[in-house]
Formats: sequence, structure tokens, C-alpha cells
Amino acid sequence: MNQVIEAIEKRSSTRGYTDEPLSDTQLDALIQAGLQAPTAANRQEVHFTVLKGDNPILLELEDEKNRLRDIVSPAHNFYYEAPTVVILSADSTYKWGSLDAGIAVENMALAAEGLGLGSLIIGCILDAMQGEKKAHFAAALDFPADYEYKIAIAFGHKAVTKEPHTYDADVQVTYL
Repeated sequence: MNQVIEAIEKRSSTRGYTDEPLSDTQLDALIQAGLQAPTAANRQEVHFTVLKGDNPILLELEDEKNRLRDIVSPAHNFYYEAPTVVILSADSTYKWGSLDAGIAVENMALAAEGLGLGSLIIGCILDAMQGEKKAHFAAALDFPADYEYKIAIAFGHKAVTKEPHTYDADVQVTYL
């Protein structure tokens, strides 16, 4: 079977990681996969902020997410203690930035699967990233001027596995 199709079929969200950090080679491969994603009009406007899982700004984001959602003492943080988190931002005035970032994240998730790593695509911090602390988080994450959060992804070595999600093609697909 084609390796890309196999990675698509096998990939699922990882919600548990070992403490083992990614190697520089693994991290470089994941970032390259994101950078190679197509973008509208080839603008290549997506910016990648790479953080170790113990970076203090991630704790601030977690606290703000929980405050906005009225969550007290969650079992896990939003990135499930992954050793690496990548936050993608894009030009806030460009209407295709969210789509472009989503394509980059999917490239990265499939690359992670191909490398035998786990990944978790993250959207749950949107309210925190676009709320009253938006400027603070953008500065702390070193976003380029006029860029804003679009999506994030966590990476690490899998401590848990789960089956890929199921679907109903008869309901979800229409052929005309």
C-alpha cells in the first residue's frame, strides 16, 4: 500500500506521550513538512512558533483557556504533556491564513505518523489566543506583526494509542 495512504489511515489523535524529547532530525522533518504545505497564491505566510512542552507560556495559555471555559483542575493540559508544541499563526488580514495553517498542520500530523510519532491537532486555545490577552500571547510567542493564532499541534513519542476515528461515507459523501 502507498505510504501516504497508510499514514492517513493509521493516524489518530495522541492524548498521552512519553517524556522522551524529539530529536533535532525529527523536529526538522516535521517543520519542513509544514513549510512544504501549499498556500493560497503561494504566499507562504504561515509562521511556526516551536515550544518545548515545559515552556511557561504554555501554562499561561492553559490557565487562560481554563478560566474562559470555567474548568477547574483538568486531568491533562491542552497538549497532553507532549514534549513539543508548535503554534501556527498567519497574517490577520489575509482571508486564507486559517486554511493555509490547517493544511500545514495536516502535513505535519501525517509526517509525524510516518516517523512513528504521535500528534494532536489543537484548536481549543482559540478563545484564549483571541481574547483579552491576545496581544500578550502574540508577543510572548513572537508572532510577526499583524499575525494571529490559527491552530496548533503537539508532538511526541506515543505513550498511548487509539484507533483512528470511524466514518460513514454513505452519509458524508455525495457523488453527483
